[in-house]
Amino acid sequence: MDEHNNGNMSNSCFVDMGEGYLVIDSGPTYQYARDAYNKIQKQKKLPISYVIDTHTHDDHWLGNGFYKEKGAIIVGSIAFKDLAILDETRMQRRISKEAYKGTKQIIPSIFVNGETTLYIGSKKVIITSVNHKAHTNSDLFIYIPSKRILFAGDLVFNGRLPSLRNGDISAWIKILEKIKTMDVDYIVGGHGKVVSKKAVDFTYNYLSTLKKEVASRIEDGEEIEDVVNAVTMPQYKNIPFYDSIQRQNVEVAYRILEWENE
Repeated sequence: MDEHNNGNMSNSCFVDMGEGYLVIDSGPTYQYARDAYNKIQKQKKLPISYVIDTHTHDDHWLGNGFYKEKGAIIVGSIAFKDLAILDETRMQRRISKEAYKGTKQIIPSIFVNGETTLYIGSKKVIITSVNHKAHTNSDLFIYIPSKRILFAGDLVFNGRLPSLRNGDISAWIKILEKIKTMDVDYIVGGHGKVVSKKAVDFTYNYLSTLKKEVASRIEDGEEIEDVVNAVTMPQYKNIPFYDSIQRQNVEVAYRILEWENE
């Protein structure tokens, strides 16, 4: 996020549920949400029934304020209940003042702890909260059976390396294994353009390889500094964010896996 993209770096989705739109992640700012709403209304005029925030990273939910003004009900994981309201958000520090104008930190009014089912008209929406650290401690995913589609938030990345900084590699892999078994035709992640069922493969393969390489070196008694330097995974070196994220991911994975082995 910077003054070039003004936070427009993650996926925000509208689902036509017949009687209204379901919004998956409201986006990084009030103005982004407003502009996205205006675009979708030109395609089909429908009210916004619900907004579901997939996790607490601010590029995914700072547009909530706009949808609250539109009367939408905002839903998120139970972790939002304890989310601190900041004097200055990460987004606010990095994008232009003009782009951030009007943005407020509006948390959900409905909290998901486990699994919750919503109905929009006759259509079912199943929301599952992971309830432990995976990408974050606040991840949830949304399954719409009638459309055979799953919205995975940042549990699924494409086109860039995923970040482990707030996560748990083993738990993340486990939930991806669950998602891989689900009977869906489409999986939409939080970042990237791949929306087939294979969308999950990039993140799953990267994390599985990372875990295997780091765990093997821990078993051999190697220290964290050596492992961070050694686990380069060159097959991913041309993927965006490799230079800024790979070493951090190795370090985080080492600390988690070392603790698991104790």
